Amino acid sequence: MSKQDGSSRQVTTGPVDDSATPILHVDMDAFFVSVELLKRPDLRGKPVLVGGTAGRGVVAAASYEARRFGVNSAMPMSLAMQRCPNAIVLRGDYASYAKYSRQVMEIFGSITPLVEPLSIDEAFLDVSGARRLHGSPAEIAWMIRERVRSETGLTCSIGVAATKYVAKVASSVAKPDGMLVVPAAQTTAFLHPLPVSALWGVGRVTEQSLTRIGLRTVGDVATMPYDALERAIGPALAGRLIRLANGIDARSVHTTRAEKSIGHENTFGHDLTDPAEIRRELLRLSDRVAVRLRKAGLVGRTVTLKLRYGDFRTITRSRTLSEPTDVARRIYDEASDALAELIGDGERVRLIGVRAEQLRPSDDGALLWDPDEDWRDAERTIDEVTAKFGRGAVRPATLLRPGGDARTERDHPPDADDDAAAVEAAAGWGW
Repeated sequence: MSKQDGSSRQVTTGPVDDSATPILHVDMDAFFVSVELLKRPDLRGKPVLVGGTAGRGVVAAASYEARRFGVNSAMPMSLAMQRCPNAIVLRGDYASYAKYSRQVMEIFGSITPLVEPLSIDEAFLDVSGARRLHGSPAEIAWMIRERVRSETGLTCSIGVAATKYVAKVASSVAKPDGMLVVPAAQTTAFLHPLPVSALWGVGRVTEQSLTRIGLRTVGDVATMPYDALERAIGPALAGRLIRLANGIDARSVHTTRAEKSIGHENTFGHDLTDPAEIRRELLRLSDRVAVRLRKAGLVGRTVTLKLRYGDFRTITRSRTLSEPTDVARRIYDEASDALAELIGDGERVRLIGVRAEQLRPSDDGALLWDPDEDWRDAERTIDEVTAKFGRGAVRPATLLRPGGDARTERDHPPDADDDAAAVEAAAGWGW
C-alpha cells in the first residue's frame, strides 16, 4: 500500500491490457489544500494544513509536504503542529470546495452517465459504454486527468480495474497525480503483497485481530481457512474479506446513492460539564439534522446520539420512533432521553453527535395521525424565513445566551467531521 505522502507511488506509464477493466475510481489529490493553493500559489511546495486552530481543532486536509512529517487528516491540530512546526494552517473555504466538486463531477458526467459519487472529492465511473466515443479505459483515465487539470487547475489520481474495490486501491497507490491500471488477469498478483489494512473494512481493531493470528498481507487472508478466520473476526466480516482478498467484488456502479444517515457532531474546545449547556448543544445539532432532512425531502425512523467523554470513552445510543420524522423537536426529545441515561453529575463531555437513520422519502405514505404536525409547521416556517433572511434570523429561544444574545457558529467551531458534513450537503451528497 502506498504511503500517504506518495513516497511509494506506483503508476502506469506504458501499454497495458485494460480490455477487462471498465471501472475507474477517481480521487482528487489533497482536495481541500489543492483548492486553497489555487488562491495562494505562493504556498505551493510548502507544508499546508486546512482545519481548525482553536482549542481542539483537527486537520481536515494536509498537503503532501506536510504528510511527510507524519501529519494526516483527522489528526488533532496540536499534534500536527508538533510534528510539523513550520506548517501553514488555513481555516478553509467550504463553499469553494463544493463549487470545484461540482465542476469535477460535471466532467465525469460528460464522459459517462454511470458516475457514483462517494464523497465531495471521489467517485466511481463505469466507462463500458464510453469506449466507442472516448477510447479504452486507460485512455479515458488519461483524458479525465487532463481535463480536470486544464478546466479546474486541480490534480486527481485514478485507479483502473475490473472491480470497484481494486480500482479504489489502485487510485490510492497511484497518488498523487497518477494513474494505475490493474489488468484483470493480474488482480490477485497486485493485491496479495499489500498489507491487510488495504482491505476495505479493516480498521485498526480488525487489523490487530488479523495480526494476532499471523495475517499481515492480503495474500495471507486469501489463503486463510475460512473456519479459522471466522473464529477470529466473525462470519460476516470473514466472508467479505476473503472475497475481497481474492479480487471478488460483484458490486456495480450506482448512479444514485441513497443516503443512509444524516448527522452532525461537534468536538468542543473545552470539556462541557454544565447540563444546560450540553442540552443546548444537543438542540443545536438536532436542529441542523432536521433542516438537512427537510431540504433532502427525507424523514428518519431512528435517532442516534453519540457521546465522547473527557477520557475519550465513546458511547452511542439509538432510539427507534413509532413514526419517522424530520422535526428537530422530536429528534431532540429522543436524543435528550438517551442523554439522560449517559450523563452523571460532573461528567465531562468532549463531543456530542446527533444522527438520523433509517431514512425514507418524506412523502412515502402520509400519516393518519401526525403527533409532530404543529412543530413541523413551525419549523418549516423557520426554513422559509431562513431562506429569505439568512441563517440565524430565527432560532429557538434555548439557543440564546442569558441576556438575549444569539449563540453563533463561532461559539461552536465545527470539527473536521462537522465540516465534512457541511461540504457533503453543499455538494448534494449525504454524510
